[in-house]
Amino acid sequence: MNRLDRRQLLRGTGAVVALPFLESLAVPKYAEAAEGAAGSPMRMVCVGLEYGLYPNDFFPKQTGRDYELPRLLSPLAALKNDFTVFSDLDHPGVTGGHQSTHTFLSGIRSDQAKQYPEGNVSVDQRAAEFAGAQTRYQSIQVGLGGGGVSWTRNGVEIPTITRLQTMFDALFLETPQSKRKRQAGAFAVNRSILDVVGEDAAALEKRISLGDSTKLDEYFTSIREVEKRLEQSEVWLNKPKPTSNYTLPKQLPTSFTEEVALFYDLMKLALQTDSTRVISLAIHGWTGDSGLSGVTKGYHDLSHHGRDESKLQQLGVIEQFHTSQLARFLDGLKRSQVAEDASLLDRTMVLFGSGLGNASSHSNRKLPLLLAGGGFEHGQHKAYPATGGPQTPACNLYLSMLQRFGVESDRFGTSTGTLAGLR
Repeated sequence: MNRLDRRQLLRGTGAVVALPFLESLAVPKYAEAAEGAAGSPMRMVCVGLEYGLYPNDFFPKQTGRDYELPRLLSPLAALKNDFTVFSDLDHPGVTGGHQSTHTFLSGIRSDQAKQYPEGNVSVDQRAAEFAGAQTRYQSIQVGLGGGGVSWTRNGVEIPTITRLQTMFDALFLETPQSKRKRQAGAFAVNRSILDVVGEDAAALEKRISLGDSTKLDEYFTSIREVEKRLEQSEVWLNKPKPTSNYTLPKQLPTSFTEEVALFYDLMKLALQTDSTRVISLAIHGWTGDSGLSGVTKGYHDLSHHGRDESKLQQLGVIEQFHTSQLARFLDGLKRSQVAEDASLLDRTMVLFGSGLGNASSHSNRKLPLLLAGGGFEHGQHKAYPATGGPQTPACNLYLSMLQRFGVESDRFGTSTGTLAGLR
């Protein structure tokens, strides 16, 4: 039997890229990302709440245009024609409560990713693949109080930015020339490693059994993703960053509420300066002071309210804070013009919701989902299936978003098509 030296692929580079274990010695299948479209670009922002939204206070009782805004949507009253609320959308077959909230933007559990052609890639990352290197950052992921909501197509959760200063510096702080030279050198070294991997990979074609092809595909997909990020970083290495009059407070906030508000400010600036066109924000709990008057318990504890009125009252304060911040963010985008006849909100689709439908019962059914902006016809509460029939996957909404973003695809995750009635 032919055996493969695990260091053979990197011979002469002085570094090691570990191969997966192979029972034998298939042709790697690279997932090529589409190039971004020219002209006026579309953006995508996805905001995910780990602990859901109380259904009775989120979903309107009426459908259509003449619905009454429920408690949690009341802060969005002035923007009612700029967003759509969706009922009865979720990810078919997904259960597990908190253990499955990571499916929010993909519809697929990470441990089931291999059953799908694109794995459990999240909708924001599918859009980021399309955007490519047109902006300094292919995408930006922010996480408050926990992990993120963004996944690559080979099942890797993307680390998040957790500090305000880190995000501000990434957007506006110029990299010193000495560091640029070091980074350029690092790119060259890393590229040589990847080149050797690519060259020697050809020698494996006739030495890998069918049973090992999946493992090798995962390995080369990972290599390709690293390669794309290196190429993107090098393109922007010597281009100056944008300037802004915005400054962070000298004393960075210690409360959750202040931190959330400032991250939204930086997200808006990232879009205004075209530093990126894809952003995800994952919101968990707080490690210090919540900053919310009347809230005395932890966020997670309150989400398991058991219909206790005292807990529901405090939970309502938290959740209405989130929708208030969303309203402020959307209003800021609406006031920012990117063309004579288009605001930044017109060119930015903003998805807001959670991978939990009812946190108190750990249900992943009937997800709270709201979509704003992006040039869609808004102003309604849409319930699915609108005319009866089988369950409508939330991925149908995500496919509609991807097509509006410019991605030429007829499927995403568990989608059965685009979302009916959304134009």
